[in-house]
Amino acid sequence: MNLNEALLQEHSKKQCDRIVDYIGKDKKRFAALMKLFFEGEYRQTQRAAWPMSYCVRNYPELIEPYFKPLIDNLRKRGLHNAIIRNTVRLLQDVEIPKIYHGKLMSICFDFIQSNEIPVAIKAFSLTILQKLSRSYPEILPELKLIIEERLPHESAAFRSRARKILAGKTK
Repeated sequence: MNLNEALLQEHSKKQCDRIVDYIGKDKKRFAALMKLFFEGEYRQTQRAAWPMSYCVRNYPELIEPYFKPLIDNLRKRGLHNAIIRNTVRLLQDVEIPKIYHGKLMSICFDFIQSNEIPVAIKAFSLTILQKLSRSYPEILPELKLIIEERLPHESAAFRSRARKILAGKTK
């Protein structure tokens, strides 16, 4: 399979599944997908994000060499929301190396406070912050304060995750 052609051919769940099945747990194939994700043209990076998140869901170890560029990428201006959404989706489900905790917390706090960030990104960011609060309980007061301020203005998905944090429930 030519990943570049597959990404540009069709943007559907069926095509995403084909790409994920093709990559499997093959590190070289995943590396080719990540190259397109980081270095491809706008449409390639956007479309590579979806299968990337599913590959990592199936084989979390695939993402290990990419934490730094993945987290640094979240700070880039002009990223399509699909790239951000799929990145934070996968980060909520993997063990993040301690060296990246501070940077990721800062990014997630920025996301949940923004009026422009879509709800899915905020919800995934809440989950990341909740998980990191187990290692850094000192962030909980700030997290709870932001949640309480944002709660009336947010969607059901945000409110659902936020209420679990406020109630002290962990995933």
